[in-house]
Amino acid sequence: MKRRITAVLAGIVLLAGCVPVQPLGEPPERPDVKSVDADKGAFRDGGDLVMALSSEPDRLDPTTSSSLYTRYVMQTMCQKLYDIDADGEITPMLAASLPTISEDGKIVRIPVEDGVKFADGTDFDAEAVKRTIERGLKLEESSRSAELGPINDVTAVDEHTVEVTFDEPFAPFTAALADRAGMIMSPKALDEAGENFGDNPVCVGPFKFEKRIAQTSIKVVKDPNYYDADKVHLDSITYQIMTDANIRAANIRSGDVQVADTISPQDVDALKEESGIGLLQSNSLGYQGLTVNMGFGDDPKNYETPLGQDPTVRKALSMAINRKALVNTVFNGWFSSACSGISPDSPFASEASNECVDYDPEGAKKLLEDAGVELPLKVNMKVSNTQDTLRFAQAVQAATKEAGFEISIQPMEYTALLDAQDRGDYQLLQLGWSGRVDPHGNLYTFLYPGAGNNVTGVDDDKLSDLLTRASEATDKEERRKLYGQASQRTGELNSIIYLYRQKNLTAYTDDVSGIDVFSDGVVHLSEAGFLGKEGQ
Repeated sequence: MKRRITAVLAGIVLLAGCVPVQPLGEPPERPDVKSVDADKGAFRDGGDLVMALSSEPDRLDPTTSSSLYTRYVMQTMCQKLYDIDADGEITPMLAASLPTISEDGKIVRIPVEDGVKFADGTDFDAEAVKRTIERGLKLEESSRSAELGPINDVTAVDEHTVEVTFDEPFAPFTAALADRAGMIMSPKALDEAGENFGDNPVCVGPFKFEKRIAQTSIKVVKDPNYYDADKVHLDSITYQIMTDANIRAANIRSGDVQVADTISPQDVDALKEESGIGLLQSNSLGYQGLTVNMGFGDDPKNYETPLGQDPTVRKALSMAINRKALVNTVFNGWFSSACSGISPDSPFASEASNECVDYDPEGAKKLLEDAGVELPLKVNMKVSNTQDTLRFAQAVQAATKEAGFEISIQPMEYTALLDAQDRGDYQLLQLGWSGRVDPHGNLYTFLYPGAGNNVTGVDDDKLSDLLTRASEATDKEERRKLYGQASQRTGELNSIIYLYRQKNLTAYTDDVSGIDVFSDGVVHLSEAGFLGKEGQ
């Protein structure tokens, strides 16, 4: 059976125009390289760094954004209360220290830094933090409310202290503030722009927004108001949208761009061997998978389907996919298979969260037959139109035929795919999530009824109870156990069929340094710069 699926996958991959496939043996060890840095004296000040960005960001609004690529851009101009370091630990950023939490876990106090200004010159203070958190809770279009938890009240105790009161303990809160929920926005800019804040975002950061050319580029420039300006080397950063992986690789080779994200596994081995080019690689906390519409959106034809309504059919689809074979074949062993929303690298991972359904196409076909489904079962799958995604989608399409599925692939631009997802305009959709350090950010927001990223319509009392209890538990081992049980339940429901985890692959030219890519997938350019004396 392994030989047969390898042959099928090899055929589909070669038809897609790829390099010869890698055998199914164990891939070589590839240790993380998360940073490239140099002594302060090695940098020259000035210059415009160009980064090739693999997809266009959505609106540049921390409250509503759902795109990883927006986080790339916001990293340079919208700092957070907390951040994640190379080891995945939470560290203070705009907060003066980690929060203090009351004995019952319901009151959290956050001290905020003094002497900090927004890009518009106004003061950063506790009132600004309060305003941002409340916007995340109350704005109708917010994607942050589920991340922030059961907040009862937010108070600016004084100019530099924020107190947040919860109805129940909420363990993931600090981790949420290390992501978009913690990007503090200028109250003045919010007053002036309102819901249009994302057209000209104003926050605290080493850079500030200058302009955006739709589907082409986003430019940020050095902010003279930044409190730590001595660490900023560049005059500006231009994020150039390049959705084609071959074009990104060609531009790195030519030196027309200095950084490029999401290097294709088809290109990475060759790039590593070339002089003048470096590679950052880090395991991901996120996942790629198939999202199933079970009852989301206005059009019943998208979810009143055997796949949307019958968990047996969804289980059959999961069983029909040989994750390890697909990953090794399509991605040359650079990525790894996934079976839950919790990375094996997470401190919350357990035997239960790492469990995977057995690959069994014959058993999958029998499940479909027992369910009374007319074979082949026709399913439309929307995917982004990038080469690697299409390559994988075609491999899934070919591999699942044996089990009785007939998947049609509908490629779309990434932002159009996000829009289709958010409107529920799909039957099956292949997308991923860049991952969060706390499992709440990988599970609850996608699987709890009414949560901001629950675009499947899944509503399961058992799963909801496990996720709620895990967020309220203050003991790490108890949370680990509950998330393991929640992962097992997601494997029974299969509203999301987890397939693989990417390795974050970022290329750079050797005339730049000060770049980081940690396990959350965000490319950090805030302290990047060109090397060498001016004029060299």
